[in-house]
Amino acid sequence: MIGAAIAGAVVALGAVWYVRGPGPLAFTGGKNVAVADYKEGDPTGVPADMRQASLLERGKYLAEAADCVVCHTAPGGRKYAGGFAFKLPFGTMYSTNITPDSETGIGKYTDQEFLDAMHRGVRRDGARLYPAMPYTSYTFVTDADALAIKAYLFSLVPVRAVPPANSLMFPFNQRWAMAFWSVVFNPDTRFRPDTSQSLKWNRGAYLAEALAHCGECHTPRNIGFALDNRKKFAGAPVAGWHASDISSDRTTGLGGWTDDDIASYLSVGHVSGRGTASGPMGEAVDHSFSKMTKTDIDAMVTFLRSVPPATSSGPSLKSAPAPLSHTDGATASLLGKKVFEGACVSCHGWSGESAVSKFATLTGSSAVNDPSAVNVVQIVISGTRRLTPSSALSMPSFGHAFSDDEIAAVVNYVTARFGAKGSSLTARDIADLRAQN
Repeated sequence: MIGAAIAGAVVALGAVWYVRGPGPLAFTGGKNVAVADYKEGDPTGVPADMRQASLLERGKYLAEAADCVVCHTAPGGRKYAGGFAFKLPFGTMYSTNITPDSETGIGKYTDQEFLDAMHRGVRRDGARLYPAMPYTSYTFVTDADALAIKAYLFSLVPVRAVPPANSLMFPFNQRWAMAFWSVVFNPDTRFRPDTSQSLKWNRGAYLAEALAHCGECHTPRNIGFALDNRKKFAGAPVAGWHASDISSDRTTGLGGWTDDDIASYLSVGHVSGRGTASGPMGEAVDHSFSKMTKTDIDAMVTFLRSVPPATSSGPSLKSAPAPLSHTDGATASLLGKKVFEGACVSCHGWSGESAVSKFATLTGSSAVNDPSAVNVVQIVISGTRRLTPSSALSMPSFGHAFSDDEIAAVVNYVTARFGAKGSSLTARDIADLRAQN
């Protein structure tokens, strides 16, 4: 009996180990040490030229690098006051108010309580946070950086705001179960530099893994809804969008991009012949990456370059030039062509090379080259609302102007004319994607 129990325990532990998988930086095979023991310097904190900045200035930079404002601001709401809806397969949850309001926000949080929320996913009242709050990534943020973020948040004007109640199906509405989930999937450890890598690489790793939490969108989930780092950065569905493969794969990832391409996409959200950031990535560029220093962007590029090619079913980013005339080329449907001619051609052109703005060019776009056309659909439905000065031209939303049949038709036409392989969406597909938006 004892032997059977031991064997059962070993099997159970093995299953847990397998499901949890490797850590986000395990692919290097290097030795990790405490920051104080890394001889090349400190890759955490703010850029070197900001080391003498005030606590609030440093906290602001780190909060922007962590992209806190996007998830904690409802459309049309006050910044950081919460209420942003996360539509998930098992219900909807809403972000919390992280202004310093003492009743509805975090105004009563002590330093330790703030660290518990950031690193362990535990609220001040002891309730467990859901991993929509990416504490399994923020757990790598150092205490000093987390408390600098707290100081910045506490400097904001308090906003009295209570988000709507979550509406999650059983058993996902049981917060207490997150304690067991966290034991398995939250390492609860701070960033440890890799001694086999340069200071620049480690800085990029800290930004990408801890603060910017890139894997939360770009890495697929395992059976426990945690990140599956065996498929690190291979691309994944996110809130009705598709986050691209950002591994070094030359066909579906960043392997064919130059360093300048990656840096441009991060800092301005556009690369000629590659596409324009929209949806969640567009928001990340506008509110986070565009506010980082060039040295930090370059460090992230160095880190991204090192991520091994992922096994991905993502689209190839190659497509032939589209015909210049509307009389030539593939036509998925006459309806799609009619909608494109009436609503799209004035900005995008028949060739896909926009004469209005480089951000409106379709040729080479990863979204258009994806035959699932998920992101094209969401752009048509929601439009683009970019904030950076270089992308001031926004695309209007057509979600209310066109029916599901019309959107399916125009998306199929766009991907057939400008992409490598046309999509074959139906009205039902559009309805499903609307529901996730």
